[in-house]
Amino acid sequence: MATKEVKLQTFVWQGRDKSGNLTKGKLDAANVATARAQLRSQGIKPKKVAKESISLFSNRSKAIKTLDIAFFTRQIATMLRSGVPLIQSLEIVAGGSEKDKMKKMLYDIRNDVSGGSDFSAALSKFPIFFDDLYCNLVKAGEQSGALDAMLDRIATYKEKVEALKAKIRKAMTYPIAVVVIGIIVTAILLVKVVPVFESVFSSFGADLPVFTRFVVNLSDVVQKWWFAVMLAVAVAGFLIQSVHRKSEKFRDFVGRSVLKIPVLGSILHKAAIARFARTLATTFAAGVPLVEALDSAAGAVGNVVYRNAVIQIRNGVSTGQSLMNAVQMTDIFPNMAIQMIGIGEEAGSLEAMLDKVAAFYEQEVDNAVDSLSSLMEPMIMAVLGVLVGGLVIAMYLPIFQLGNVVG
Repeated sequence: MATKEVKLQTFVWQGRDKSGNLTKGKLDAANVATARAQLRSQGIKPKKVAKESISLFSNRSKAIKTLDIAFFTRQIATMLRSGVPLIQSLEIVAGGSEKDKMKKMLYDIRNDVSGGSDFSAALSKFPIFFDDLYCNLVKAGEQSGALDAMLDRIATYKEKVEALKAKIRKAMTYPIAVVVIGIIVTAILLVKVVPVFESVFSSFGADLPVFTRFVVNLSDVVQKWWFAVMLAVAVAGFLIQSVHRKSEKFRDFVGRSVLKIPVLGSILHKAAIARFARTLATTFAAGVPLVEALDSAAGAVGNVVYRNAVIQIRNGVSTGQSLMNAVQMTDIFPNMAIQMIGIGEEAGSLEAMLDKVAAFYEQEVDNAVDSLSSLMEPMIMAVLGVLVGGLVIAMYLPIFQLGNVVG
């Protein structure tokens, strides 16, 4: 009969130690009685033991992030290399985790491994955090007897990929910031400033210029319908997000479109090449056959254009083509990447060359994002200048015309 898994909870306690000094702390236990027993076994006389209340905004209640998985992988790799058994390593990492969700997941993995499951099989029960690529690499490490080295490589891979994603998010933040700031400034001027001028213009008794009349009418619409406009924007955003999540065709359309955006498209091209090279290098180094490694790379590039290209490469390689020729046939990879792949194939050092390709394009993305940041700062000022300047001109046009009439 299988033993029932015990769910641990965190308790806060107060008590007195052997010297009679008041002390307090936290511990994990199945229930209050067990917690008190643990304290007494440590020579502490408990006065108060209560289940810890978790704030909505506390770190313990937050979701598990990809960087948490990368950090966990690095910790386990380090402990295994130091000679700590896997089960004990999982116990230590779980006990030191600050997030309850992470702690529970690691204890579940520990329980499966201690029950006889392979580490890769235990991880595969949490596909949201450990995808097929991760589990397959861990399985390869288990079979080769070099799990610590494989986990170290996986941790490096995940850290590099997450760093690249952070750079892409940074690159996309600036255009969004320009639009948002422009909308906010325009809305404030239309709601707060234009109505003041409108009350002045009503005393002129003359027709307003076309531009001024347009701005005044726009101000009236915003004041009367601002709630409807905000609701429409929110609904549109929700619908777009929902369609993007459910429709592969829409995601593919967005993926193709973003590659055509000036400057940003170039960054996304380089990022996809870097992810392709990094994933292929990691899987190939783990002993995964090239065709299967290309399958993993296709799922990791993050863009439909490059995904289709990698599938085309896989089909070419599976029919006997060299990797270099198959990559060249796609017509989207730069010549430098193709030549380095060819050199790696010829020299029998494909893994090292792919690592160099990945590092080169990761650096290219980094440089491009820094350049974009420098470029966007004056662009933000220009956009705000046009918006504010246009509204100011619209408001002062009637005053200028009145001055000409009086003159």
